[in-house]
Amino acid sequence: MRSVEHGKTTSGCEVTNISQHGFWILADGTEYFLPFDKFPWFKDARISEITELEFSHGRHLHWPKLDVDLSLDIIRDPDKYKLVSK
Repeated sequence: MRSVEHGKTTSGCEVTNISQHGFWILADGTEYFLPFDKFPWFKDARISEITELEFSHGRHLHWPKLDVDLSLDIIRDPDKYKLVSK
C-alpha cells in the first residue's frame, strides 16, 4: 500500500500589506509589522523587491533582491539588536 502524497505546506511567509510607514509580513501564522524607521533597507525598495522573500528554518527571512537577512527575533524586538550602523 502506498501513502498519499503530502499536500503543499501552509507554513511560510508572505508580505500582506505595504504602507508609507512600513510593511506587514505573515510568517508561520503570525503577522509582523516592519516600520521603515527601524528597517531602513526597505524604505526606498521597489514593491517587487520587498515582496520577493524566502523563509527558512521557521525563523529566517531573506530578501534576495535586496541582500537583506533577518530573523523573526530581530523583527519581534528590533531595539534589542543593533540594526543600523552609525
